[in-house]
Amino acid sequence: MNHSKSAELGGIACILGATACFSLIDTVAQFVILTVPAIMALWVRYVVQAVATTAVLVPLHGLDLFRTGKPLMQLLRGIMVIISTTLAFYSLKVVQVGEFTAILMVTPMLVTFLAVTILGERIHPRQWLFVIGGFVGMVMIVRPGMSGTDTGDGMGTGMGWTALLPISCLLTSSIFQLLSSHLGRTEKPATTHFYSSWIGLVCASVIVPTHWTGIETVSLWGLMGVMGIFGAIGHFVLSTAYQRAPASSLMPYLYAQVGFAVLGGYLVFDHVPDLMASTGIVIITLSGIANTWYAIRKNRKNRPATI
Repeated sequence: MNHSKSAELGGIACILGATACFSLIDTVAQFVILTVPAIMALWVRYVVQAVATTAVLVPLHGLDLFRTGKPLMQLLRGIMVIISTTLAFYSLKVVQVGEFTAILMVTPMLVTFLAVTILGERIHPRQWLFVIGGFVGMVMIVRPGMSGTDTGDGMGTGMGWTALLPISCLLTSSIFQLLSSHLGRTEKPATTHFYSSWIGLVCASVIVPTHWTGIETVSLWGLMGVMGIFGAIGHFVLSTAYQRAPASSLMPYLYAQVGFAVLGGYLVFDHVPDLMASTGIVIITLSGIANTWYAIRKNRKNRPATI
């Protein structure tokens, strides 16, 4: 499929818009869960997202939206998405949004590692350098085993045991990315997104009664609704991006989410990552872009010629 220059630029604009939406969700979530139970905020987000997603996708796809050849795989992916999102919300209670996002950006490199160790795929030795680079960057942010205080020299002392939350989120995110890749071969993206939204809502609805609390502040309800709306918008814009431009043009721009998240953390919480964390963020971003570029380049070489 040929993509014109204007369509490709439109795709890049959409991918940047999607990353901005996702960063906004995380920043708002970090603010909301200071006073609202994380599970309750998560439930409200999924209610709004599921309803908005259904309202948009059903008129576009009709009954085809519900057809899937892999219902169990869709169920498993939906469960992994809600687990990952729950861990993300709890992570944001103890980890700043910029550092959290950077840790999640290790996901493509961890997926590469899992594809080799679990699926038996082969990668070029150079890609191992990018994978190692991503993990080095994450360690520089996390600094496991060290207390979460600031030494005053710009280096900080790490996250301590709180690092287990974003790392667990990273692992579950990587698993659902592998499932997404598998489903993407035969399933429509709209169908997968629809089922994930509703499976997430059902799972959250089972848990939320034990976490429910009265909220009298209208602005908090509004902010939770914003998370759901921008969740639906972000995924819709992300799908649009891949319709307008090839993955090779779009993938590196996904790392703009780190920049948006750091900006959100600064504007809302007046937080700037310390020197060690900033260095780790840069290493993760560069390693991720390089790993993505090399993987796409390799796929192009291995693609059979067509006539």
